[in-house]
Amino acid sequence: MDKKKYKIFPLMLIPIFAIVFWIISGGNHTEEQKKYIKELEESRAKNDIEFRDSSYSPFNYKSKVEFHPLNYFDANFDFIFTGKIVENEIKDTVKVFGTKGEERKSVRFGVLKLQNEKHKLDLKLYETLAKDGVTKYYSIWFTDKTTNKETYGVGRYLNFELNENPEFIYTVDFNYAYNPYCAYSSEYSCAIPTKEDYLDIAIEAGEKKFHE
Repeated sequence: MDKKKYKIFPLMLIPIFAIVFWIISGGNHTEEQKKYIKELEESRAKNDIEFRDSSYSPFNYKSKVEFHPLNYFDANFDFIFTGKIVENEIKDTVKVFGTKGEERKSVRFGVLKLQNEKHKLDLKLYETLAKDGVTKYYSIWFTDKTTNKETYGVGRYLNFELNENPEFIYTVDFNYAYNPYCAYSSEYSCAIPTKEDYLDIAIEAGEKKFHE
């Protein structure tokens, strides 16, 4: 299981006007920014407690791994984006390999066309069937210029909830990018982002490497 149990900021919650204001405003943090940073830090602290104490965490479940607080970049408002999904007309099924070499299959559902005041990104969105053969879930995984340097060498993930409205404007917040469980313990296998999932930018936001 790669998806963390705590709330990873569903990619839609920050009002667009607030994002624009945060990005273009310089100098000291605004009250809205301070509130955001406080919520981010609280979320990270809660996750540390759960990972340390839960019997189902990757530090305790399959094998005992020495725990220390997870490592993160500071909150970075340059890596909050908005955009829509461009759904693929032809949804190819692709092979995605796990870190233990096993083959998985996912559908290339579409592309999130994202932008803010400084950057534009195309972020691939994958659709996968759950083990029950009925439930579908959507995945975002990526590598970038920090991969295998400041951040985990396999890549990082973002949680995602699909909105039924095709014109819905999503907020994608890389401050909530996280490592899959295989970043902490070799007992787990996680999907390896493909070369098409590479972002040609240093995403200096979200979770860093756990092991040096």
